[in-house]
Amino acid sequence: MAITGLGPHGERASAPERVLLLPEDMARARAGGFRVAVVLHTVASDWAKQQLSGIVGTLGNCGIAVIEVVDCAFTPEVQIEALDRLIGEAPDAIISLPVANAKVAAAHARVAAAGIKLVLLDNAPTGLLPGKDYVSLVSADNFGLGKIAAEGLSPHVPQASEVGVLGYDADFFATNEREIAFVKWMQVNRPDLKLRIRRFSTLADAGLTTRALLTDHPDLAGLFVAWDTPAIAAIEALRALDRRIPMVTADLGHDAAIALAAHEPLVAIAAQQPFRQGETAASIVVSTLLGRLPPAWIALPGLAVTSANVVECFQTVWRMPAPREVLQKLSLVRM
Repeated sequence: MAITGLGPHGERASAPERVLLLPEDMARARAGGFRVAVVLHTVASDWAKQQLSGIVGTLGNCGIAVIEVVDCAFTPEVQIEALDRLIGEAPDAIISLPVANAKVAAAHARVAAAGIKLVLLDNAPTGLLPGKDYVSLVSADNFGLGKIAAEGLSPHVPQASEVGVLGYDADFFATNEREIAFVKWMQVNRPDLKLRIRRFSTLADAGLTTRALLTDHPDLAGLFVAWDTPAIAAIEALRALDRRIPMVTADLGHDAAIALAAHEPLVAIAAQQPFRQGETAASIVVSTLLGRLPPAWIALPGLAVTSANVVECFQTVWRMPAPREVLQKLSLVRM
């Protein structure tokens, strides 16, 4: 699938094959004694676990030590403290997913100023430029994910109805791109629909925000949620209100896969490939430590997932069999 979005500075996407590592690259890296730290928005989600697995495994293949993994719990102050502390430990590179682009910009700039190679995931802090303040950015095609989600929901929504959009109220490039693309696709292809937009500020608020959206707009006939973790909270809110409306989201986590297989109430998912994104980020680190300049933005396409292909897509994303609950709901195994 072609990449439809642009990078945070309007960059065209490069393919992950641009940073493919050869055996001689790995041998050179093993001889370097390099040290790398990873600073993530969270380590609790299925997405984060897969991305971290791709990062650590690839660096391990190259003999590079991961000296620390930081869980920022979506908190800018935690990320700022971690980056400043890691600067003192002087790793050769830091892989970071900025949690709030403006608030954490200065801390990320200090990493680059200290001579530490900085590779970003998903977001670019405000004012920072590739090749100057950071090496490269790796992400999914988040604009494409929003389009996939809209295309997946559209057949399930009747004419002249209302659709809810549950976005993330944060300075977060990835989720903003998904919401923008979802709204744009609907406006162009389903102008008959009325979009009702509401945003949650923290994951803990996702369920309450869903309830408020449904209370204010009781005729909603469909719902888009920015990613799978708040989508699960939204599903619980729907059940509590005894509402059954089709929903779409991004990311193929364990619980989301089960809900999709059961049509309860997910009807489609726009899936990232976090393991491959992690491998790509690690390959960028190796390339830059070996003196090469990677592309400014590398993006991977999303996968359009329905109950018809959820088993094979789960295997593609997770590198493991789909959960037994998925197979049972699809009648692929006996109960």
